Amino acid sequence: MTEHAMTWGIAGLTAMGVVVRPFRWPEAIWAVFGALLLLAFRLVGPEDALAGVAKGGDVYLFLIGMMLLSELARREGLFDWIAAIATACAKGSPRRLFVLVYLVGVVVTVFLSNDATAVVLTPAVYAACRTARVKDPMPYLLICAFIANAASFVLPISNPANLVIFAGGDMPSLSRWLSTFMLPSIISILATFICLYWTQRRALADDTLAADTQRRPLSGSARLAGWGILLTAIVLIAASAMHVDLGVPTFAAGTITTAIVLLLTRQSPAETLKGISWSVLPLVAGLFVIVESLDHTGLTKLLSDQLASLASASQSQAIGVAGLLVGVICNLVNNLPAGLLAGSVVQAAGVSDKIAGAVLIGVDLGPNLSVTGSLATILWLSALRREGLHIGAWTFLKLGTVVMFPALILSLGSLLLF
Repeated sequence: MTEHAMTWGIAGLTAMGVVVRPFRWPEAIWAVFGALLLLAFRLVGPEDALAGVAKGGDVYLFLIGMMLLSELARREGLFDWIAAIATACAKGSPRRLFVLVYLVGVVVTVFLSNDATAVVLTPAVYAACRTARVKDPMPYLLICAFIANAASFVLPISNPANLVIFAGGDMPSLSRWLSTFMLPSIISILATFICLYWTQRRALADDTLAADTQRRPLSGSARLAGWGILLTAIVLIAASAMHVDLGVPTFAAGTITTAIVLLLTRQSPAETLKGISWSVLPLVAGLFVIVESLDHTGLTKLLSDQLASLASASQSQAIGVAGLLVGVICNLVNNLPAGLLAGSVVQAAGVSDKIAGAVLIGVDLGPNLSVTGSLATILWLSALRREGLHIGAWTFLKLGTVVMFPALILSLGSLLLF
């Protein structure tokens, strides 16, 4: 029992370190440090630790491929071009710009992942706002944070957490995925838009836009990057339909597209590789080791037994309790470790697709409550800081309470309709 308590304590402190970032050290340092502590105290063996790291193989490949495509698109100006078009199409209307940025955010999240929306679209939207000379860019930037999570379960490729939850388990086929998540995703996207727009309506009413913004021409390399992203999305959708793991296709597509663009433009790969957030990989690996250690304490079995019992008593109650509870917990420990543990619990419990779907919706949408709820939101916050902007945790929490809970409750409720 003492060893179990130490494991839980280290896991809790690791999660706190990832969320709070003491001394402003990167999240990855705390995840790796927690894993090393478990090894040092022999709370997890080297073989089990390696097994935990190995479980994330598909996730690592997926992240590398997506980060390559995102950084390539950023460097070649593709996202700036898209944001500029949205600004020009707004024709001086802040409300129209709000809607257009939201639509762009949906597309980027669905087909390129929520991290791309946070990392790449955020500075592009800020640049577009600066070009349009808006009074307050925050209403438009908030879109990047909220839609990154609200639209992140439309497809398996829309959020790395989706792969994490099913790591080592049965990833649903594309048809199963769409039958489970299409309606909840539509409701999540619409509800988030309505609530977010309502909270920002006064700021938008007081804003003005420059109506004479110029569209920049799209370079050949940016166009090629765009085609690469489009083809990657098609390949990934096809892979999902054929029930193929997404890591290898994503890695291959990102690597090939990047190599072609760099060769044609005669650029060194050094700058592109330098712009990638490589620290995400040890962060995920360290969290996999943490979850592996928790599994050995019997926590996964305990939670899976509780979930299975709740599901046998009432499916509707299991959907509501599991989705809401996981959604809130994600904001306490971040959705990556929560997703890793939740995935293990769901696989062990052997529950229905709808209950598993409720857990995934909680992991994906729940983090819209706080600035530390998901990796995407943390990355969005970092992007704001690079532009000299800031939003307080309490301010975001108040906003997240209004925006997240209606979307989460309605999305979970929609699982019971069919």
